[in-house]
Amino acid sequence: MQIETLKVFGDLVESRSFSQAAVRNFITQSAVSQQVKNLESRFDTALLVRDGRSVSPTAAGRILYDACRDILDRFEHMHMELKSIGQEMAGSVRVATIYSVGLYEMSLVIKTFLKAYPKVNLHVEYSRATRVYEDCLKGAVDLGIVTYPRPRKGLRIISLPADRLILICSPEHPFARRRHIDIRRLDSENFVAFEKDIPSRNAIDKILQEHGVRVRVVTEFDNIETIKRSVEIGAGVSVVPLLSVQREVQAGSLMQLRFTRQNFFRPLGIIVKSKHALSPAAEKLIEMLQHPQ
Repeated sequence: MQIETLKVFGDLVESRSFSQAAVRNFITQSAVSQQVKNLESRFDTALLVRDGRSVSPTAAGRILYDACRDILDRFEHMHMELKSIGQEMAGSVRVATIYSVGLYEMSLVIKTFLKAYPKVNLHVEYSRATRVYEDCLKGAVDLGIVTYPRPRKGLRIISLPADRLILICSPEHPFARRRHIDIRRLDSENFVAFEKDIPSRNAIDKILQEHGVRVRVVTEFDNIETIKRSVEIGAGVSVVPLLSVQREVQAGSLMQLRFTRQNFFRPLGIIVKSKHALSPAAEKLIEMLQHPQ
């Protein structure tokens, strides 16, 4: 059995399409079919259920797929380690992250990483959190970076330093004269919030509820940039990560206030497939994200 056959089968299960598996491996659909037949003959069991143009693995096919992914990941990791001996770090790393983390928490690390390892092809794409989880599970990306990481079957979580949450308001707001504020002072304030299906919204709502605070949500957005613009024009106050507003605070278009009595943080984490063997380049990027300079 050749490693290429295992890759074809893995691609077929993931894409659920003979044509897509053929394209991914630069072979014909008939060649894909023949390799599947050879596997079914070797293990004397059906590996796929065919439903029109779509296919799905049988119970035996799922066992073989899981083993294929493990073998292929280990093989790729070995290949990258052998290539890296006595050479500069190379290869590619695919990262999916939510917009706020990619733009603020990761930007300096990415610059440092690319300067240190110029031969690594680092691809970063921005998605909603739900899509990041899906892409990690499908193997479309090597690393996913999310806020409030939650356990999920097939994934493991690598913790990152958490973000401090602060209050922001416009320079004309009565709070602007303060440097610190008790979170209970937000009661009845106009509030610019994240949309309800975003983890940050759920976490902030919980913090407010635990402190008996009822704000008036005047508008909701799906990203920090729009929230900041809305606060700048005086629509209301908001709670956001500290690093996300440093440019506006320095420019004087926003004021930031730290909370008294208690600090609040936004957890961050890297998610990767549980059985996915990471390349040396991916492991180095994780190390730099965990210990930013």
